[in-house]
Amino acid sequence: MIQALWFMAVLAALALTGVWLADHPGSVTVQWQGYRLDSSVALLLGAVAVVAVLTALAYRFWMALVDLPSVTRRWRQGRRQRRGFEALTRGMVAVAAGDAEDAGRQGKRAEGLLEDPPLTLLLSAQAAQLAGDEQAAARFFEAMLERPETEFLGLRGLLTQGIKRHDWDEALALARRAYRLRPKSAWVAANLLDLQVRAGQWLDAEITLGEAVKHALVPPLQGGRQRAALLHEQSQEAEAGGDGAKALKLARRAYDYDPAFVPAAVRLARLLVADGKGLKAAKVIEKTWGLEPHPELFDVYRAACPAEDGLTLARGVQSLAAANPGHRESHIALAEAALEARLWGEARSHLSAAAGAAPTARVCRLMAHLEEDEHGDAAGAREWLVRASMADPDPAWVCESCGNVAAEWTVLCGKCEDFNRFAWRTPPRIAHLAGPGDAGLGDAGLEDAKPAVLTHDEAGAG
Repeated sequence: MIQALWFMAVLAALALTGVWLADHPGSVTVQWQGYRLDSSVALLLGAVAVVAVLTALAYRFWMALVDLPSVTRRWRQGRRQRRGFEALTRGMVAVAAGDAEDAGRQGKRAEGLLEDPPLTLLLSAQAAQLAGDEQAAARFFEAMLERPETEFLGLRGLLTQGIKRHDWDEALALARRAYRLRPKSAWVAANLLDLQVRAGQWLDAEITLGEAVKHALVPPLQGGRQRAALLHEQSQEAEAGGDGAKALKLARRAYDYDPAFVPAAVRLARLLVADGKGLKAAKVIEKTWGLEPHPELFDVYRAACPAEDGLTLARGVQSLAAANPGHRESHIALAEAALEARLWGEARSHLSAAAGAAPTARVCRLMAHLEEDEHGDAAGAREWLVRASMADPDPAWVCESCGNVAAEWTVLCGKCEDFNRFAWRTPPRIAHLAGPGDAGLGDAGLEDAKPAVLTHDEAGAG
């Protein structure tokens, strides 16, 4: 709107000027070299305007001729760039489609057209990896390290290659360098933490984990459980090195981060018992028992509260069971204490409560013990042992990543090597191929015999 008004104002000014000149024509006389030219002022001004316009057009034409080579060069460069990016796009699509031949061809074409910008290095590296040429891919990744804008991509590629070929030292060095560039990258932090744990660098791993929690890369609850595991390992390392005070301090920190983490509670309680602080150890066990009852906690509790006889033990276990009275492990702990105190009725009552509709193998074995000790009924005990061989498996440490079952908790899974993935739960049911002498075996006997097992799916397939 403003431009239209301005244009109308200019036209009005020109019209007024023309009218004024028509009303006041005037005269102009020019004498030069014996020639005389008489004209009006309006005509002279019109001639000057025409000459000025022709001069401007001639100047523009001349400048266009002068700039023609550079314009042509820019046009060609733009055309090459468009073709290069087109080849780059096609190459990325080929990588996504798994077409190694087309990806390599488009990568070379893009490199020639774009004069080796950073993205062509990435495409060439991915094409080489797709073709199975890891050495060529490594060369491209190393070339990317020389450019600030592609250094992180090069590190990521080399780090992935190092992990793939299990070169853990090289991978750890690359992960540290990548972490310095991108400390807020979840992928970098996860890989650095994993590699530090694999190398047994527990303190460094704890620092990395703390930064990851600070940057919201790891949820606080998960970070607390993982930090407890790392401090647990540091405590073990300190104890192995003969520094009992440091081991106890680290164990207490691990327990404070996650009181429901059974390995941390067991370690702290055992160190407290060894330090002559049985009462504090019992308090630790009772708190964790209220959150996550576990058989190993009961074993440490017995050491923390030594009893002269079975009756004293039975009374002491009441305090532990009171922390989680309805849990099956509480009933089993009370039943074991009652068996030791020869309180048969109380033991049977708690075992029945623990058994429910489907008693586990452990409850069946305790019932066999009860039948033999109370009545001397070998046949009844044998029947319970047979039921134990067919009963639901007892809870165990099960890796949540691969399903590996372990008798003892470890910070790394022995099968998939994932960090702190063991959870105490009932493992998948197995079909036990029992031999003729297996019925009377306890847990240790089953371990020594190493029976063949099949999952239900495998049994059905057979």
